[in-house]
Amino acid sequence: MTRAEMRKVAQKKGKAGGGRRGEAAAAAAAAGPGKKRFIDYPRFGKTGVRRWLPSWKQWLSGFLLVFGCFVGLVFYLYETTEVPELNKLVQGQNTIYYWADGSEMTRKGQTNRQIVELQDISPNLQNAVIAAENQDFRTDSGIDPKGMLRAVYNMAKGGETQGASTITQQYVKNAYLSQEQTLSRKVKEFFITLKINQQKGKPEILKGYLNTSWFGRGANGAQAAAQAYYGVDAKDLNVCQSAMLAGLLKGAAYYDPTNPANKERAQGRWSWILDQMVKTKAITPDERAKCTAFPNPVLLKPSSNMNGEISYLVDTANKYVMASDKTITQQVIDRGGLKIYTTFEKDKVDALKKAVDDVKAENLNPQKRPDNDTNIQFGSASIRPSDGAIIALYGGDGVENGHFDNNADATGVQVGSTFKPFVLATAMQVGVQTAKGDDGKPKRINADSRYLADDLSEIRKPDGSLVIGDDGKPYRQKNEDSAKHGYVSLRQAMQYSYNVPFVQLNQDVGGQNVADMAVQMGVKKESLADPKTATFPLGTSTISPIRMATAYGTLAASGKESEPYSVTKVELNGVERPGFGKKDPKVALEPVVADNVTDVLVNVAAKGTGTKTKDLGRPVAGKTGTTDQNKSAWWVGYTPQLVTSVAMWREDPTKHERQSLNGTGGKESIHGGDIPTDVFTRYMKVALANEKKLDFPTPQPVGSEVDSSGAPSTATAAATPTMTDPPSAPAQTQQPTQPTQPLPPQPTPTCVPGVDCPGDTQPTHPPTKAPPTSTCVPLFGCSTQQPTPTGTTPPSGGGKPTGKPTQTPTGGTQGAAGQ
Repeated sequence: MTRAEMRKVAQKKGKAGGGRRGEAAAAAAAAGPGKKRFIDYPRFGKTGVRRWLPSWKQWLSGFLLVFGCFVGLVFYLYETTEVPELNKLVQGQNTIYYWADGSEMTRKGQTNRQIVELQDISPNLQNAVIAAENQDFRTDSGIDPKGMLRAVYNMAKGGETQGASTITQQYVKNAYLSQEQTLSRKVKEFFITLKINQQKGKPEILKGYLNTSWFGRGANGAQAAAQAYYGVDAKDLNVCQSAMLAGLLKGAAYYDPTNPANKERAQGRWSWILDQMVKTKAITPDERAKCTAFPNPVLLKPSSNMNGEISYLVDTANKYVMASDKTITQQVIDRGGLKIYTTFEKDKVDALKKAVDDVKAENLNPQKRPDNDTNIQFGSASIRPSDGAIIALYGGDGVENGHFDNNADATGVQVGSTFKPFVLATAMQVGVQTAKGDDGKPKRINADSRYLADDLSEIRKPDGSLVIGDDGKPYRQKNEDSAKHGYVSLRQAMQYSYNVPFVQLNQDVGGQNVADMAVQMGVKKESLADPKTATFPLGTSTISPIRMATAYGTLAASGKESEPYSVTKVELNGVERPGFGKKDPKVALEPVVADNVTDVLVNVAAKGTGTKTKDLGRPVAGKTGTTDQNKSAWWVGYTPQLVTSVAMWREDPTKHERQSLNGTGGKESIHGGDIPTDVFTRYMKVALANEKKLDFPTPQPVGSEVDSSGAPSTATAAATPTMTDPPSAPAQTQQPTQPTQPLPPQPTPTCVPGVDCPGDTQPTHPPTKAPPTSTCVPLFGCSTQQPTPTGTTPPSGGGKPTGKPTQTPTGGTQGAAGQ
């Protein structure tokens, strides 16, 4: 009988006897195993779970089978893995950059590598590299199993990738493989490393490693690095220099001391490597003691094809590429083989550079004013608000003139009052905590809302309590001038850049809400100052020109924020990489809010601190900014098609310290509405020459008028008039019967209904305060209080504080922003 037949018989007998399994098993056992199987599985004669559990013999057989297959696979892979010729693989290629129209911009990577023999590389560098990277190099097997397993595990769980652990593995990665951190590359690395370690001696491996490693500054290999950093041959490097170069192998982008941000980190690693050299007995403690001063590298020698603005465009493109594709590092870029297509438009870049150069030539004279007109820096970025494409940059005087920092991406320059629109946008969208709407949420306000603009006014928290300064006394905010302006609309506060209204508005809205709004509009969170300080709304943050243009572009695009991008396509060794080009915009502001803020900024350009933009001959919106002690001046402006930021500051290149612009160009002080606005206007004339004149969207009503505490009621106080002339217009004269004193700018019969017009009914004032025959400005000279002398001229430079306040807020810098 077959086993199937025996099972059927056993089942019948089991049913007849009450279905007892024991009897079925006994019957099957009595019948015998039948025809023998090659693999007894399921196991004969076993019942229940035991039939499906393999025996120890089966377990052992399975293990031996799997192990044998694995050994065979390893042997096969080892035998079939070929080690390519080194000299064919380390030849450098160009990385080519293209303008937006597809024409070639520049190329870099002309094989800055020279293969030299090990005896032509200083023993100091050899020992420093071994001490820093792989102290057991001369005795190890070339493989670090723990390191490889750790790297594979991290890749499997999607964590941070890790590089090779031994010098041999790093050499294989540099010379024979791509820089991709993938499982397949790790497998190739393992087998090539085994063969290399068997076929080559340690000196040959060390020679290969030192000739293929990337040291930064575009230098591949020890000889190129020695020349790039110290202007000497590799064989002539001393101990101190060698320790610095060895430190670069951990990541030149983080340890190149040329970048001031890296200096402290580079010095710490340099000192550590020297200590490790003592530990490995490569040098004596006495030799270590001779390295007391950090060996600063020589100035970088730029390639001629990086002159002008090209180096800054390449820098911007490289940063974007590396941020968008983590597998492309600076080392990969320097190795070459990439084609990078950018958004930069050559004619716009040339126009922006010409605008800066012309304005500098007309205003600066370093020979005549060496103490004031030297070290003047400009940074600018021009972006299309519709999609975030960066079409032009001004990064500095050029690497050929010793300027290597990209000013368009500069951090550390305070933005001044160009930050105030973020406060207004937050108040319009989020609302003020001092008033509640029908839904119980903070009430959203509009630009008609009136806030106190008197110089040295006390600032209150939303609960009405006073903001207290460091000395425990009430904090008072200073304006540019010392006038008592009374309560003015936020529109006029922005027009003349008064500080007091926006410091109070920031308290009412909440500094953290303003910070969040700025980030939504395109500002990097890490560039923001502490939002808890009283002066936060005055622009103590250090935002780059690129990011300021991005944030204002959100206003120009009616609330849609588009991330700035500078690269549309990247090809690596002929294969296009994914993830580049225009990104989908996100809604950061309600369109009605963005359009109303734009309307306020149009008023700034037409009648306030940005009147120089009138020469552009088309609708412009924007804001000036000048910081405490006149250390920087800004203009950020836009049309519907283009947004451009211009920053100006003075910096000591040796100390990287900001200096005051006072006296620059022979002027007492520099305002954002002066030189920066001039650069903007000249550039935009050329950049928009072939563009249609477009109007901004007509703003729809938003929010409601929510006046600050203490504002006179609208029944007894007229609204603030809108000025039709720039603030530098001469003030009208009072009647002879009044004491002669200067007045703020006077209104003309033309005003904006519903915004600054007092209405059909003129306000009534006591004749003793304002004779019917005289002309005055409501809330300035015609208020219910006695008029106060306001100075000799109306505010022409905005709200930059010019003196110290009576108090300074905790954690803040008083008056660190103004116009």
